[in-house]
Amino acid sequence: MKKEFWLIIIMAVVIVVLLAVWALVPASPRQSPTGEGGLRITSLKQNQEISSPLKITGYVTGDGWTGFEGQVGTVSLLDYKGNILAQTYLAATTDWMQLPTNFEANLSFTASNPGPGTLVFKNENASGDPIRDKTFILPVNVKQGAETMTVRVYFGKNEITGSTCSVVFPVDRVVPKTEAVAKAALEELLKGPTDAEKAAGYFTSIPLGSKLNSIVIVDGEARVDFDQTTQSGGGSCSMVERVSEINFTLKQFLTVKSVKLSIDGQTGDIFQP
Repeated sequence: MKKEFWLIIIMAVVIVVLLAVWALVPASPRQSPTGEGGLRITSLKQNQEISSPLKITGYVTGDGWTGFEGQVGTVSLLDYKGNILAQTYLAATTDWMQLPTNFEANLSFTASNPGPGTLVFKNENASGDPIRDKTFILPVNVKQGAETMTVRVYFGKNEITGSTCSVVFPVDRVVPKTEAVAKAALEELLKGPTDAEKAAGYFTSIPLGSKLNSIVIVDGEARVDFDQTTQSGGGSCSMVERVSEINFTLKQFLTVKSVKLSIDGQTGDIFQP
């Protein structure tokens, strides 16, 4: 009985000592989110050195920063001369109708003028009322990027596509050099037109937030699988336009002779209104 009693006492002392040691060990420092108002950026801090490709993550909590149709705003990268190096959407990675909403963005760029730069974040102002515009500017240091290449993506164009739903037009995109050129081109296509391209009349019928599941090229046939968002919404002309954008973007490469599309592995009755 005495032996068991002393064993319990010893165990209790050991536990107390371990807890005391644990309490004295400093916690690992965590990077505080960067931002203001309802915008928080978790992957970057002020004056951080960045290079291409750059992945940005964060979340919005309101105060003018909310989601709309799968996105919560845009981000542009400018060099110290004010040149736009890259821009894209802040794509929602959680339910965009429920706050807080997580987001991510991926920027590929060529830094011809490495040095000080800025990331300009803008909210998703569905109302169009300028008084509701929100902007957050994050200073960064732009590092000379890796070797790049140019691919083409194909979009519709206002006042030209019209009733001819299958007509699409190319725009150039600079991306990090890769052997997976077809995948890189499709990922750029899914980003949709930039603000400058929109101003020039380009548009896409592919819904924002669409994702590429996989692509393989077998004997000249590109077998491409997308998620359900890619075929959501839209009428017959919109579906024809989507397929055209994808086909032309892929057939720019000599290795692609034909294209076979699927949605989450399904090939029948897809891209139907």
